[in-house]
Amino acid sequence: MSFASFSDFLAMGHHGLYVWSAYGICLLALSINVALPLMARRRYLQQEARRLRRESKP
Repeated sequence: MSFASFSDFLAMGHHGLYVWSAYGICLLALSINVALPLMARRRYLQQEARRLRRESKP
């Protein structure tokens, strides 16, 4: 499918809202699937560091 202009490309033959919202939701889901484990790992490492500091105090 070829488009005459960039605005036609964004409109996607009057299906642009559906197409771009689907891409946006997919990108949101993928970014959440990356961010949550990274945040959980950081939280776990911070908790372990606190636990080790607490246990090493005389």
